[in-house]
Order: sequence, then structure tokens, then C-alpha cells
Amino acid sequence: MTNHPPRILLVDDDAELSALLREYLEREGFAVEAVFNGVDGVTRALEGGHDAVILDIMLPRLNGIEALRQIRAASLVPVLMLTAKGDQVDRVVGLELGADDYVAKPYYPRELVARLRAILRRRMPDPAAAAPAGPRHLARGPLEVQVAARRATWQGTALDLTPSEFNILAALLRAGDDVATKDALSLEGLGRPRQIYDRSVDVHVSNLRLKLEAASGAGLGIETVRGVGYRLAPVNKASANRVTGR
Repeated sequence: MTNHPPRILLVDDDAELSALLREYLEREGFAVEAVFNGVDGVTRALEGGHDAVILDIMLPRLNGIEALRQIRAASLVPVLMLTAKGDQVDRVVGLELGADDYVAKPYYPRELVARLRAILRRRMPDPAAAAPAGPRHLARGPLEVQVAARRATWQGTALDLTPSEFNILAALLRAGDDVATKDALSLEGLGRPRQIYDRSVDVHVSNLRLKLEAASGAGLGIETVRGVGYRLAPVNKASANRVTGR
């Protein structure tokens, strides 16, 4: 990934839990900064220098949802949300606002670390690792994706995508006119197997669909294949009728 330990910002008002999690993360090779309210969390996240943010929903001064909204207004730093067990509403809202993934409390630290590492791999691919299979340049009409550079453009204008959205877009392009299943998109886009009742892929695809339609003037969309997955399909077929890879 990088020459320095991944730098993590932990935003949680539970000081005792934060100390335990910080100790665990540092043993796993992370450098951790902890703050204990939403206002400080937003300030530190936007000051830069962190590779990812772990953000609790229940925070004093500014709750996690509003903190995420403010972070996403100015930064694409990866965010892992900590949500209450069984609270689907907070999870979906967090993902809709651009969170990269979530872990429900109470959680196993090993699960949190696995999710965190998956997020970091999406953002900072290991240059020492083998190159991913498939073409490094993907295109569909005016939509182009440079896989290694992690750059997506529509008619030359960069698309503002989160790491998860970028990976899902690349997976859809690789699938061409075939359907990309939700299981496959979870593995390629989120770096983990899809869990039962997990709506993460659906929400990320919804966010990506809105961005593509806004950039293309509804010239390119994502088709839902009910019960299976998704397929990249132009709304205006004349505007994007080719899929290439080289």
C-alpha cells in the first residue's frame, strides 16, 4: 500500500471502547488518532492525512450521520460507519450519504479490521500485488475508466466517485452486456462476500446510477435485473453503444 502504517481516524464517544479498539488496531499495524465527538471528527477528517475514518453513529455535539454528510461534502476519504445492531435505517442512510461500509455494534474486532482493510485495498491497491485480471482500460461510449490510475471520466470530465463506486463501475464495465450479480459486485466492489439482507451493493449502485445519469444527461444508466443484479445499459442507446477493453 504505502510506506507508512495506514492512518486511521477513530470517532467514537465511548472513551473506554475507543482505547481498546485503538490498542487492537495498533497491534494490527495501524496508526490511530481518536476523537470523541462529531464536530472534532469532521474537523480532523477534513484536515486530511488519514487513510480512513471509523465513524460512530451516536455522537455528542454532532451525530454521525450529519458528520458524514459534512465530510462527504468536501472529501472522499473512506468512511466505515459503526451502527447499532439491527438498525437498517442508519445503515442505509449512511451508505446513501457515501459511507464505504458499516459494522454493527457489538462487533468482533477481527471483523472490523477485515472490513477496514478491504476499504483500504479499494482506495490504495498494493503496487507489489499482481495486476488484476482483465483490461486496464474500460470504455462504453464517452465513459472511460483507467483501472490502474483509478480514474473514471465522462467525455473527458472526471467523475467524483467513492472507492466502492469506482470498483462497482469497473465491475459493471467488465461484465459488458451480461448481468453482474450482487454477489460478484460485493466481492469486486466491497471486497467481501455479500451477507443475507445486506443492501450495501444496492445503495452503492443507486448512488453510482445518480452520478452517471447526472454526468451523462441521462445518456447512460444502470439497469436492475430483479433478483439477480445489475447491468450497465445506456438510456440513450445512441450515446453509448460500444464496450471496449485494451
